[in-house]
Amino acid sequence: MTALRPFHLAFPVRDIAEARRFYGGLLGCPEGRSSGHWIDFDFFGHQVVAHHAPAAADPPRHNPVDGHDVPIPHFGVVLAMDDWKALRDRLRQAEVTFVIEPYIRFEGQVGEQATMFFLDPSGNALEFKAFRDDAQLFAT
Repeated sequence: MTALRPFHLAFPVRDIAEARRFYGGLLGCPEGRSSGHWIDFDFFGHQVVAHHAPAAADPPRHNPVDGHDVPIPHFGVVLAMDDWKALRDRLRQAEVTFVIEPYIRFEGQVGEQATMFFLDPSGNALEFKAFRDDAQLFAT
């Protein structure tokens, strides 16, 4: 198997400047190429592109997971536990409203992980997680 390659994701936002403040400022994602209608971000080593498309929002949907209503769709990244905790603390300090508060999911089970869900200013759901044991990322 080859080394893990970065993924690419394009998603709608209602305002490019607002996306720049959120992804570049709050989350600390370096900015790449951009125009007046889209902006690339280095999303923890992956390429995400915020496209101005204010009317693209779908009604929110959810699936039950571990007693919580997980927003669908969502995207995010698996961080190292120390990085996850630092981001959690930065988001709390910025008074970000969590869709699902930071907590440990599947505690004491295979796949135990820290997770948190929140929305960007355009309503896109993000999940950041960290595993107690990274080797259990795909464990069943």
